Amino acid sequence: MIRSRLAAALMGAAALLLATGAQAQSAPKNVLRVAPHADLKTLDPVAASVLITRMHGLMIYETLFAWDANLQPKPQMVESFSTSDDKLSWSFTLRTGLKFHDGQPVTTRDVIASLKRWMARDTIGGKLGEYTEGMEAKDDRTFILRLKKPMALVPFALGSAVGNIPAIMRESDAASDPLKPITEAIGSGPFRFNRAEWRSGAKVVYDRNLDYVPRSEPADGLAGGRIVKVDRVEWLIMPDPATAAAALQTGEIDIWEQPSQDLVPMISATKEVKVERYASLPDQVLLRPNHLYPPFDNPKARLALAYATDQAEFLAGGFGDEEWWQRCNSYFICGGPNGTEVGAEGFAKPDLAKAKQLLAESGYKGEPLALMSSMDIPSIGRMAEVAADSLRKAGFNIDLQFSDWGTVATRQQNRSAPGRAGWNLFVTTIPGATMQSPLTNVGTNMACEKAWAGWACDAQTETLRGAVVDAPDDAARKAAVETLHRHLAEVQPYRVLGQFVQPYARRANVAGVLAAPVMLFWNIEKQ
Repeated sequence: MIRSRLAAALMGAAALLLATGAQAQSAPKNVLRVAPHADLKTLDPVAASVLITRMHGLMIYETLFAWDANLQPKPQMVESFSTSDDKLSWSFTLRTGLKFHDGQPVTTRDVIASLKRWMARDTIGGKLGEYTEGMEAKDDRTFILRLKKPMALVPFALGSAVGNIPAIMRESDAASDPLKPITEAIGSGPFRFNRAEWRSGAKVVYDRNLDYVPRSEPADGLAGGRIVKVDRVEWLIMPDPATAAAALQTGEIDIWEQPSQDLVPMISATKEVKVERYASLPDQVLLRPNHLYPPFDNPKARLALAYATDQAEFLAGGFGDEEWWQRCNSYFICGGPNGTEVGAEGFAKPDLAKAKQLLAESGYKGEPLALMSSMDIPSIGRMAEVAADSLRKAGFNIDLQFSDWGTVATRQQNRSAPGRAGWNLFVTTIPGATMQSPLTNVGTNMACEKAWAGWACDAQTETLRGAVVDAPDDAARKAAVETLHRHLAEVQPYRVLGQFVQPYARRANVAGVLAAPVMLFWNIEKQ
């Protein structure tokens, strides 16, 4: 079936190229064409933490610091910084030449407004906000961050490339309600969003920002010089994997950001195609419940999810051969710096009897539960089908609802009751760079209204997360992480479904893809 779909798609792509004729052949080589994993629906990377919006945000916005390939923070918009002897005052000076796409200079007023908005939405931003006494502008280029108590991870937080990124926006945009996504897309980054050519469901266009002044250091992950080597990047929305595979093989696109693993052997057999990985850590798969409404406002119902599900069934359904995936019950990524499965040993195999017992004790009476998903990302759609089947066996009444991924991503932010456009469950994948730390793991943030979609709420978890931040050394931090993990295994903010390696595919004439938490499009050139 896969071979037939691919053959048909190849014929279709060839016909398209013949139909466009000279236009396709004369297309400039300095346009990079990419098939992203999903369509872009939300433009605000502070209001939404979905990956496609974060990729968009990193194209057009910048952050004060940036993580290098080893996830270590380096100055980006910041020229210099210093701390007081008591570590309660941080001074930051912006580098010269920072300018928004509308021509306005970036000032510390924009920075302070942006950081306040980010602190109201993001996991690590919220934690930094708890430590913050206040911020003040000394002048247009220098501002002061004052803390209530020392926090050594300030640069790490300000350079975050995960969750809701600390994008520096114009003050007028940043002053808006952090719960409502802005519709403007004007940053100071190396690309400009081309709104005129944006076609929802079909095409997203970014043009090189001719006014952008990159740093002088070599590119290193998100850090260093963001030198754009193409005139334009076009995201061509191709939800059907066979169509994307055919487009890559015929040269209609240059990069397929997330190729379906079942098609990797075929596209790898093409001499002009290279399949590689750019992230240093595997991605995590998870089943997220909505904590606002029954039954998942009760931890027993959430714990039932862990006993009702077999990671291998999900991972095989989503990613095929086991060479691409790994069982793992660590909230913080097996093989990562904080990887531990302490407290979660009992979830290695499903226990339906235990799941049914816990579900009954939670007070669940068989009400329909909305499990939302999309086949726009086939692996997620297939795993949602596995979830529906597994949970029904345990006594959950699952209503599996499919729509496009943009709608799912938007619906994630809806706090209404499940019967009123809200939801109960969804399956998703999140990069390992996001999930590897208690500071950045969006799912283990249980700060109630400030938490990620699902709005997990547990005061003890937040106390234990704070203990990780306050740990004086690595040994103490490791012990604090293990204590936190034991508690998370009991309250189950979400069900960990394992982890997988997501490759990307490129044409052989494309070079310069950087190792980073998300795919970046500066430093790439077409040879």
